[in-house]
Amino acid sequence: MAIFLDQNSKVIVQGITGAEGTKHTQRMLRSGTNVVGGVNARKAGQELDFTEFAPDAVLSVFGSVSEAMEKTGASVSVVFVPPKFTKEAVNEAVDAGIELLVVITEGIPVHDTAQFWAYAQDAAAKRGNTTRIVGPNCPGVISPGQSNAGIIPADITGGGPIGLVSKSGTLTYQMMYELRDIGFSTCVGIGGDPVIGTTHIDALEAFEADPDTRGIVMIGEIGGDAEERAAAYIKEHVTKPVVGYVAGFTAPEGKTMGHAGAIVSGSSGTALAKKEALEAAGVRVGKTPSETARLMREVFQGG
Repeated sequence: MAIFLDQNSKVIVQGITGAEGTKHTQRMLRSGTNVVGGVNARKAGQELDFTEFAPDAVLSVFGSVSEAMEKTGASVSVVFVPPKFTKEAVNEAVDAGIELLVVITEGIPVHDTAQFWAYAQDAAAKRGNTTRIVGPNCPGVISPGQSNAGIIPADITGGGPIGLVSKSGTLTYQMMYELRDIGFSTCVGIGGDPVIGTTHIDALEAFEADPDTRGIVMIGEIGGDAEERAAAYIKEHVTKPVVGYVAGFTAPEGKTMGHAGAIVSGSSGTALAKKEALEAAGVRVGKTPSETARLMREVFQGG
């Protein structure tokens, strides 16, 4: 089993003809993802030959997400569109009713993200066709051995019983590698911008409901209160073992570190506050990524 993405997922790529879209379409196909087409209104009608990376992978470029969905049956879109065009691309996918929308693009203005997130919520309320947005500024979603929507390396781990949700892309990859001997059901990189779609809590809820996910790793970082809210949710709703890591213990106050959302103001958003909130909810928190991996390994070894 997996959450959000599995072997039956049909994926399209918005921005497939750009350099990043092309490169990562190749990688997704090579990892076994069922990529079925792409979207670029200016290049609609073209056929792209990716057969070097997967058999029969000659992909059509469609003029819109709705057309791509109608012709291919796609339920997932991955967005590799420049920041100034991303809001339009996301709103188009929401209008088409795509089920899962993975927004890889970084550098999107916060007000654009806030707008398209509100637009998606409004569309769901009016039409009921809920679009799950993951990102922006994220590495995507991978269910190892089944499907890979985004830029996460597909060869560093295999399938298994661990669910992973992380703000950080590189720490996602490190944790996947550190626990490759056990493996993962799904790894979700939610992104570290101040406004994002899918949250820690959304992933925790899905992992709790997935019968084949038996343990959860949650990676957070300084800034905001997402980890504190996740801790409260874990305490009330999550029965599976959760281990955590919070990046940024040495970050200076008031300085943005890496992600746009990773900024500490006064006592709000510190790594220590997040660690204490998680531990109060019964989450074992590692001091380093490697220690966090060891704590999860102990869960499966009965330690």
